[in-house]
Order: sequence, then C-alpha cells, then structure tokens
Amino acid sequence: MASKSIDNAFTAKSAVGASYEPTYAGALSFMRRRYTKNVKGADAVVWGIPFDAAVTNRPGARFGPQAIRRASAIMDNDAQYPFADDFLERLAVVDYGDCLLDSGNHQKTPATIEREAAKILKSGAFLLSLGGDHFVTWPLLKAHAARHGPLALVQFDAHQDTWPDDGKRIDHGSFVGRAVREGVIDPDTSIQIGIRTHAPEDCGIKMLYGWEVEEMKASDIAYQIIERTNGRPAYITFDIDCLDPAFAPGTGTPVSGGPSSARMLSVLRQLDRLNIVGADVVEVAPAYDHADITAIAASNIAMYYLGILAARRARGID
Repeated sequence: MASKSIDNAFTAKSAVGASYEPTYAGALSFMRRRYTKNVKGADAVVWGIPFDAAVTNRPGARFGPQAIRRASAIMDNDAQYPFADDFLERLAVVDYGDCLLDSGNHQKTPATIEREAAKILKSGAFLLSLGGDHFVTWPLLKAHAARHGPLALVQFDAHQDTWPDDGKRIDHGSFVGRAVREGVIDPDTSIQIGIRTHAPEDCGIKMLYGWEVEEMKASDIAYQIIERTNGRPAYITFDIDCLDPAFAPGTGTPVSGGPSSARMLSVLRQLDRLNIVGADVVEVAPAYDHADITAIAASNIAMYYLGILAARRARGID
C-alpha cells in the first residue's frame, strides 16, 4: 500500500490507468480521472454543466455533476462490468471539471456552453457531459452538429421536449423541437425511448412509449435505435427521468411507469454499432435522491458510454 497514491484526480501522471485508492476517500473526479484543462491526446473528456434554471418543476440539477462524480468513485479500479476489462487502461479519459456560468445572466448560458464544448471537440476527443437540466443539451447539440452535420438524436426520456418555442426560451421542455426546426438534428433518423407524456407535436421523431419499452426485449430496443439512426453521427442524451422513479427518484420531473436501470443499461450495452459522436446524462437532482440511487444509475450510464467508445475503438471503428 505504501507504493499507492491518493487523490488521483490531481496526482495522476497519465490519462490512462486505475488509481487504486480507497473508494471512500480521495478527490472526486469522474472515475478518479485526472482533472485538467489540457485535453491534448485525450480520447474522451468528461465535463460537468451545473445549470438548472430551465426546469419547470423541481430545481436542483445544478448539483448533478457533483453527485455523479461522487457515485462514480467506486468504479475506478476494477474491470468494468459488463465490458469485462478495465478499458481505462487503454482509453485516455480526463475530467475537464465544470462549465463556469453566470448565475445572474442566464441568457449568456447557451453561448457559453456551446463555445466551451466546441473548444473541447476541436481536439478530436469524445465529449461526455454531465448535467444539469436538459436545456444544456441544446447548446451541446449545436456544438456537435457544427462538427458532424445534422445529428441523429437518441433520447432516453419520459418527455418529448417538443413544446412550443420561440427560439430564445431557456426551457428544458422545448429544445428538441427547436433542434429539428433549426436543422441541428435529423428527425428522420432520431428516436426517443421511454416517453410517458404527450406533447402537441412529435416533430417527425420516432417514439417508443413507456408501455412499448416495458413489453420489448432490450435487444429489440437497441435494434430499433441502430436501424433508425441508419449510420448517421448520433448524439445520445439520457434524461434520468427516463427511468421509473423507483430507480431514479432524484430528478425534477419524475413520471411513473418507466423502465428499470437494468433494462436501459442493457440497451446501452448493445449500442456499440451506433455511430456515437457525443453523449450526456442529465436531470440528476440529488436533493430528492435516496441513498444515491439516482446518482449511481447516472454514473453507470456515463461509464457505459465510455465502455461503448472503448469497444468501438478496440475494433477500429472510431
């Protein structure tokens, strides 16, 4: 033990490799990755966006990135299930810290997020963002579309987020419709999974309602996602309220009748044929959580993104 170090988030000399520090101690970066603003050579960059001024129900998702990082501490020094290896030994991942936002001037928030995201993406790294409420996905989509063209959106959510929008609203319930109208996402290759509410329009996006997801096998859900996206560069956004409140109570707009964390993680595991270019997990509001249930689910979702990325790169796909 004398040869081991602690606080790998600060003391790590490399962006690869485990930290082997106690799960109950040490600096809490995502999966103990090194904190740095230097993303040169990184395969993936984890970035927190602590913003929740767009919520329409319970606030608190600004504390989501902290909670997700804390819950991820236990996942560092073992082979990661279900990927059966320690992909951090070959995938260079850094924690970029959080986006600095002006809490007194929310109109600047979209441009700030988009600008910083574009800077990270310019390095060629995969960007994994931790929300924050779901509005943060809007500027993230813009930054990714500027690099890859119109995106196939893969949205795990209880809500369609296609409510009326004037193009200027700071609203977590209307950004998807805006993204369709502005050509940021391609509705013909986009899909929403777990929807359990109704909105005035679907914008041409394919939906798998909550009751459909309940009756389908995870492999069938994954197949529909891959078939729908049809090889187009895809962005995955996972609103944690996609999960039933039994598995994710710590969120702003919970809706009963959703899938389990096990089912949705099984779906994610089977998306290694998806042309994934970016991802986020949003709407974790720890003030309403119990025993970190929601944060644990979100940290696993984020870890699965990295596992998918590592699997694709191991096969020479990316």
